[in-house]
Amino acid sequence: MTEDIQRPRVGCGAAILDAQGRLLLVKRVKNPEADHWGVPGGKLDWGEAAHVCAERETNEELGIVVKTGRVLAVTDMVAPDYHWVAITYAVASWEGQPVIQEAHAIHEWGWFALDALPSPMTAGSLEAVAALRKA
Repeated sequence: MTEDIQRPRVGCGAAILDAQGRLLLVKRVKNPEADHWGVPGGKLDWGEAAHVCAERETNEELGIVVKTGRVLAVTDMVAPDYHWVAITYAVASWEGQPVIQEAHAIHEWGWFALDALPSPMTAGSLEAVAALRKA
């Protein structure tokens, strides 16, 4: 007999600031938090380091290369129909121009001032912004 075991999922994101201090955000297609704005990132693969996931997913979604720095936030998202842990990294350096590479994952992207963020935002991104504001 095969047992269907529910397990938490892990997502890793990258908080990228441009030279003007604006944050790069993407609008998500899929749940959890579909149609919410958040930092680029995605699902952690088996055997992958979390920071590598944030770098890989950002490149896959937007075609830019990032080097992650410190952890900004670890966010628990627990609901009756999902359980995610989101790890958001500050980006130490990046290069390239954002272009949607995965239309099945993101609707749009944009640069936003920390005092003029779009709504609604993902829980992990809200916590990451709070950490950026304290820095």
